Amino acid sequence: MKVVVIGGTGLIGSKVVTQLRAEGHEAVPAAPNTGVNTLTGEGLAEVLDGASVVVDVSNSPSFADDAVMEFFRTSTTNLLKAESDAGVAHHVALSVVGTDRLQESGYFRAKQAQEDLIRDSGMPYSIVHATQFFEFMKGLADLSTVDGTVRVPPAKFQPMASDDVAAAVCRTAVASPLDGMVEVGGPEALFLEDPLRTALSAAGDPREVVTDPEAGYSGAPVDESTLLPGPDAELATTRYADWLAAQQR
Repeated sequence: MKVVVIGGTGLIGSKVVTQLRAEGHEAVPAAPNTGVNTLTGEGLAEVLDGASVVVDVSNSPSFADDAVMEFFRTSTTNLLKAESDAGVAHHVALSVVGTDRLQESGYFRAKQAQEDLIRDSGMPYSIVHATQFFEFMKGLADLSTVDGTVRVPPAKFQPMASDDVAAAVCRTAVASPLDGMVEVGGPEALFLEDPLRTALSAAGDPREVVTDPEAGYSGAPVDESTLLPGPDAELATTRYADWLAAQQR
């Protein structure tokens, strides 16, 4: 089948394209650098011609509250309209575990708006809720740094490798639409401070990582379980320590 991957040149998108092609599908990466812009609609009709499935793993270039909301609302609205016009049979979107519980964050309000547009569109759909990626540990530390110290709440999460995220997206894309959501996560529930400290140490980054009950996650308050997937989540097998050791070889 022809699968168009919006954001198909990024970290997850490029892996999705590679995996789908290995399975024999026609996977087409779509992004501004391939001539497809979901904000303006440029190239959408052309790239969606003959597509059975659209996978949206795109992300906003800015995480400022107004900008990220504008990105997901505009991009998703344009994409769903173009899919309907092209007769696409399945819309797959990558989102984040805990989105509905993190609504004090502008980013997660925008992701919720994206999900609501998809659910209300009438398009057959599947939403993949993934936990944080191993590759983003330093980025998470940067977002949590105050006066040179990384401050994180006493919360647990179950991070996963981007390869495993891409595999979950591919499984969902080639299956029948869920008209609902599936959660995926890593095999271990870890306190935020532990993998962040490990990642910074491995990178030779001297920043101290401390647990601060007053700290939030992307601007939203959390408790110990806010970021964890539910009991029915599909769990990958790649452990963070093993993944990190492989990166250092």
